[in-house]
Amino acid sequence: MPEFIARTTAVMKKLGETYELVIVDDGSKDRTAEIIQQHAAKDKRIRPILFARNFGHQIAVTAGMDHARGQAVILIDSDLQDPPEVIPELIANWRDGHEVVYAVRRQRKGESFFKRISASFFYRLINRLTEIDIPLDTGDFRLMDRRVVDVLNQMREHHRFLRGMSAWVGFRQVGVPYDRAPRFAGETHYTLGRMIRLALTAITGFSFFPLQLATYLGFISAGIALLAIPVVIYLRLVGSAAFFGQATTLIAVLFFGGAQLISLGILGEYIGRLYDETRGRPLYILRQPPEEPKKGK
Repeated sequence: MPEFIARTTAVMKKLGETYELVIVDDGSKDRTAEIIQQHAAKDKRIRPILFARNFGHQIAVTAGMDHARGQAVILIDSDLQDPPEVIPELIANWRDGHEVVYAVRRQRKGESFFKRISASFFYRLINRLTEIDIPLDTGDFRLMDRRVVDVLNQMREHHRFLRGMSAWVGFRQVGVPYDRAPRFAGETHYTLGRMIRLALTAITGFSFFPLQLATYLGFISAGIALLAIPVVIYLRLVGSAAFFGQATTLIAVLFFGGAQLISLGILGEYIGRLYDETRGRPLYILRQPPEEPKKGK
């Protein structure tokens, strides 16, 4: 965290612009919150947002957007895989009239072959199945104009996929290529399981394909049954031993039962998300109210 703050503030000071650094602590169990508060006591441009517990990466980014007050808002993780030195290029494109400037990963240094392949597959799968054009190989590292941020802050769904939401709102968008650096410290919290959950959130949030897939499975199952019925009747009439006993019945039951359970599972995913939205719970809870922004030293 100290290295991230040092590099980010150095970049912003060099630009000579008025800025604030909103840092969200997502319920960390180490000294991260204490370190952030120590830096905030020395520099009033640093605004700590401390969660009461871990609410997840997408909610943490949302909290940062909620509390940011600038005419442009830059989303960036503190692990320094997204270099703060790219920020001037994002701002330059914003000044040219673009309202969303997203960073496109040209290289992913320090990541395993499996991580690179799974990430590539993830982005292409999302782009293929969802109903919006999400730029490939982009994360949450981006600059957004105040108008875009205000629109996104009105979208309060609990299952959030911000890079999809920022593509959905439209406006003038452009990509900036950059080389992603290795993590400066710590380990990634984006495990394969979390990547899969994020993919499910993206697909169910921006596509009806899973529901359509359940319909397709139903038609396929019914079609197989219609084709199998005359075949089974014929073979039984000619005395074929292949269709005597319970094996065929068990296979058919397992096939149709599996198709039904898959369909019910897909419906359950959508119904569960609807249930989460109707409960009306807040997206996150702060450990303490943030201080009002003040002029820096």
